[in-house]
Amino acid sequence: MNNNNKIYQKIEKDSEGYLKKTEDWNTEIAKIIAQKENINLRSDHWKIIIFIRNFYLQFKLTPSMRMLIKSIKYKMNHSEINSIYLFKLFPKGPARQASKIAGIPRPNKCL
Repeated sequence: MNNNNKIYQKIEKDSEGYLKKTEDWNTEIAKIIAQKENINLRSDHWKIIIFIRNFYLQFKLTPSMRMLIKSIKYKMNHSEINSIYLFKLFPKGPARQASKIAGIPRPNKCL
């Protein structure tokens, strides 16, 4: 077990594996969470993860799926972003899985 895994093991998480404190997150922790979620992170994943994390830090709100798609289209000027694309990146539910990897709370309403 490498040092990052040891650190991850010590971090407080809820029963579903979401970090209890957003400040415990870093990119190495994100990689460990993604691995546990069976996701091999690529640049497309990171764009969404960083976006969703910044959204949360700015608004103190975890975006729902609809909010996530609208915000990405508006802020990132990606009109091709849709739920199908996001489900390809995060098959267990884009808002839920991306939030977990981004180290933010689980959205209340998510697919």
